[in-house]
Formats: sequence, C-alpha cells, structure tokens
Amino acid sequence: MRVGLLADSHDRLPAIEAFARRFAEAGVGFVLHAGDWCAPFSIAPLRAANVAVAGVFGRNDGDRQGLQAEAAKGMGFELYESPHSVELGDMSILVVHDIGDVQKRSLAAHAIVVHGCTHKQEMRVRGDTIIINPGEACGWLYGQPTAAILDLDSKSLEVIRLDGPEWSNRG
Repeated sequence: MRVGLLADSHDRLPAIEAFARRFAEAGVGFVLHAGDWCAPFSIAPLRAANVAVAGVFGRNDGDRQGLQAEAAKGMGFELYESPHSVELGDMSILVVHDIGDVQKRSLAAHAIVVHGCTHKQEMRVRGDTIIINPGEACGWLYGQPTAAILDLDSKSLEVIRLDGPEWSNRG
C-alpha cells in the first residue's frame, strides 16, 4: 500500500492541489496529514481527490470546528487531536504534529511515526521505528513545497518536491 504524507500545508492551495494530483498519479490509496492545515478551505483539494485521509491538528489550526465540518463533507476524511494512532494493514502508525509532545515509549510502540512542525523533511530510524517528517507542503519557510509517498510493503520513502520558480518563495 502506498500512503501519501503531508504536513504543514498552511493554506497553500496550489501546492495541496499539486500534491493531490501527484498522489493520484502514484496510486496512493491513503493520505496522512501531520497538522497545520490552517483554514478549513485547505481541506478541499484532498477531499476533491477522493482519497481517504487521516490527519491531526497542528498549532496553527485555529478553526478546528470549521476544519472538522469541512472534513465531514467527504467520505473517509477524519481529523483528530494530535497525536493519533492509525492502523494500516498490519502497521501501527502514529501521526503527530510536534514529535516533542510524544513520550519515547509511545514512539517505540509504533512501526512508523509521521510528524510535522519543524517544516524540515527527514527520515530516521530509532530502534524498530521509522520516523518521518515529509517537510513543509506549503514551502513558505524553506522555499520548496515537499511531501512524501511511503510504500508500506517495502518501507521505502519517495520525497516529492515541487520545483520551479512558481513554487519558490526565494524570488
């Protein structure tokens, strides 16, 4: 199973739409979002892509009721407080905005941890746990929107970068 990973989308609709298209082209069946959607309208591109989504709230998600209401308009779209555990296949996955909010024993209890908050893409292993930050889907801080696709069978990660001057905030 291929899973799309997003975090820190911060209302950048064109980037969210581009990642939704890339996920569809890659045969992604499920998307995990590690928080900081920001406004409710930022949910629309993923809902329109007709893909199942589980996400958590981040620090900049001020209108949580609005986000919940927007998510409820689609089938298979769920938002939770951070952190939240998701079972996909035989894998236990923890989705969290700020990994610093999670106890080490909780990290160790999951095969995979997906987090955001820092806006920096990374993949590392701690014990038997793979820890992934897909980077910032918005590209506001570091100048390039990033997301990732995780293959749960091979546990391989493909980082997706939106290139070109239209995506750079570094003018």
